[in-house]
Amino acid sequence: MSKERTIIMQHAGTVMIGQLAVMAFSIIDTLVAGHFADTALAALAVASATYVTVHISLMGMLQALLPVWAELQGAQRHQEVGRSVRQALYLCAITSSLGMWALLCPGPLLNWTQVPPDLQADVRSYLTIVAFGLPASLLFRMYSTLNQSLGKPQLVTWVQVGALVVKIPLSIMLVLGIPGVLQPMGLAGCAWATLAVTLMMIALAIWLIRTQDFYTPYRIWEPMEKPHAATLLHFLRLGLPSGLAIGVEVTSFTLMSLFIARLGVVATASHQIAANMAAVLYMVPLSLSIACSARVSYWIGAGQITRARQSLRTGLGLILLMSLSLAALMGWQSQTIAQLYTQSIQVATQAGTLLLWLMLYHVADAVQVFCVFTLRCYGITFFPLITYTFLLWGLGLTGGYVVAYGVGFDSSDLTWLTAQSPMAFWQMGSLALCITAAVLLPVLWRAAYRLELR
Repeated sequence: MSKERTIIMQHAGTVMIGQLAVMAFSIIDTLVAGHFADTALAALAVASATYVTVHISLMGMLQALLPVWAELQGAQRHQEVGRSVRQALYLCAITSSLGMWALLCPGPLLNWTQVPPDLQADVRSYLTIVAFGLPASLLFRMYSTLNQSLGKPQLVTWVQVGALVVKIPLSIMLVLGIPGVLQPMGLAGCAWATLAVTLMMIALAIWLIRTQDFYTPYRIWEPMEKPHAATLLHFLRLGLPSGLAIGVEVTSFTLMSLFIARLGVVATASHQIAANMAAVLYMVPLSLSIACSARVSYWIGAGQITRARQSLRTGLGLILLMSLSLAALMGWQSQTIAQLYTQSIQVATQAGTLLLWLMLYHVADAVQVFCVFTLRCYGITFFPLITYTFLLWGLGLTGGYVVAYGVGFDSSDLTWLTAQSPMAFWQMGSLALCITAAVLLPVLWRAAYRLELR
């Protein structure tokens, strides 16, 4: 058991370093755009939110293939891994086409969300540039998922960290320019830097697959087969609900910011602090969930169902230990953390209170994401989508809006809920995540203990 725990922790730690490096891409763009102009920062907020929603939803479809390749690895069917990867290229081509269309034609979305006309030109320019990098980005996600499923995430992390090293100076030069050498490009510079780094990452990934002996048994570079209907249908059954579920999860979180903006500057700023902390903390359970799902699927493929259950229990124990520890640390230092973000006493005070609610939010979020990832190992993807839709969109997001603005009832009747405050969204979001975890965990355990040897 201790060996399994060590493997999961090492895998998760490596994945988390890479995920934090990728998260730093957006942080760098935000800082540089903010130094260029306030309008560039505002346009970046809209453009990046649009890109992230499209990219993460499509990425989720490819990430869902991790159990497929991990099972084949566990069964020692190495050449079938290569065939499966080549079939997945067809899925990647379809998702890339859909994503590029959405990014190249953002007009309906921008008009529906009432983005100011003076920002739309910059937003459209940004999305047009990054659209052409979307296929490379999704291909790299395939490469990342393949390595995670084979228990070799280090190669991915090295590429991601190296890309960050290139991204920092490139964004600065393109956005702010170099006096006498390069004219400032503004927000478009962020997009060009992202495109360049994305192409560099996929080029390195292809070079690694061609040159590293580790990939030789999988014969990935065999000639492409024709589309295999049964295989692609299996991919869609796993990937489509997973991608939609991630889309629901992401939008339920990002739309909070749009609704909270009506409450004023202090509310928006304090929410942004809590949201940033939530995103950083989320990397820990996400990385553990990826690592654990790879191990569970590996043992299922090897026909060792008991060891798969042991990995499941080990992973859940680590998730609870890490999430409870981080929540306790955040609660203990909530005001100190808030003051690191702002010099405003009002913002820091309200943010500190939101961070206390984030304690519960984070623990529930950690358990539910673990359930969603490991349920994929047992082929269960549609039920989490339904659960997310009703609870995260329904109870969490809609419920937060109703409580915050007193829609349909007298806000003075509220007890533990806080009206006219961003806290309402965090309270209802925490409640929704707690119920989501409570619903999904028994389903996961039932699936794990009813699985028979195939």
